[in-house]
Amino acid sequence: MSSNNLIEQKKNTHLYFQIGDNKYAVNSDNVLEIMKLPALDYPQKLSNNIVGLLKYNNFVINILDIRFYLNTEVPSYTVHNELIIVKTDEIIFGIITDKVIGILPFDSAQMDAIPFADNKMIIESLYKYKHETIFIINIYALENLLKQHENHWAEVDILSLFPQDEESKSIMAKRTLAIADKSSLKLASGELHAKNKYISFNLNADSYCIALDYVKEVLKDTSITNVPGIPDFIEGIMNLRGDYITVINLKKFLGLEAAAQLDKKPVIIIKCNELKLALLIDKINELFEFQESDLLEAGEGYFTNEFIYNDTLYTVLNIDKITSDKRIIITDM
Repeated sequence: MSSNNLIEQKKNTHLYFQIGDNKYAVNSDNVLEIMKLPALDYPQKLSNNIVGLLKYNNFVINILDIRFYLNTEVPSYTVHNELIIVKTDEIIFGIITDKVIGILPFDSAQMDAIPFADNKMIIESLYKYKHETIFIINIYALENLLKQHENHWAEVDILSLFPQDEESKSIMAKRTLAIADKSSLKLASGELHAKNKYISFNLNADSYCIALDYVKEVLKDTSITNVPGIPDFIEGIMNLRGDYITVINLKKFLGLEAAAQLDKKPVIIIKCNELKLALLIDKINELFEFQESDLLEAGEGYFTNEFIYNDTLYTVLNIDKITSDKRIIITDM
């Protein structure tokens, strides 16, 4: 693949998610973090369609629900809603979602621009994927709307949208405290383009992560075809839109205890050293970002570093080492 194609593929990598009955996406370069919905501050007077404020590192950021801009019904939130923290060149803000689905490299040929879009329209184009339409959000249009001072919806009791039961409020309050206490992401006002972005996941009870530069796609449920006569750590192959990819059982490959695999088979698609692999894991967690100064002592072999994020110890996988391992003899299909 040429360098121009690699740049274009990275440019078109999107995080996609669900809000109501529709799927939406934002460019992954603009995503700082994904988290479960915390408790928000809501001063008496908030303008610009803001549903709350969140103290995020050195900033107090606005939290939005794009349904208000799209004039669609906004149901009550629950502790299961997820928050995507995004950045533009100037600001950071959050978008409330129902569920984050995964990361996809968008094929430019499948993207259809909206001909009548302007800088106030938050939907800038459409993407066709598995017989579904994903609406691509222009976060710079959201930035422009935030700078305006008029509201775009009728009077709404925002506070009534949030959970009122004590258990839910306690859960969300703990999340807010955890965000305030963490020190792994330390952005200053001029550092909105930090490079250290990672996808985290679990293997057994331990937490690991992979640098986003290696990640081409994240899938929460994958159909895997078994192949006879292959090494034990190779789970089989998967068909990804006509591209057959070797699936590595990461626990077996690393020599970890490997219990029976559940029906749901989440995988992380990586590419390195001209080899594309699907890494079978236990659970996909979150996308986040941190500075190099937070790394602990460098490791060897299949692990490069360790760091503590939100009171959890993460081990960083050495993807170069894994993809160049002599045991992996099946070339990219």
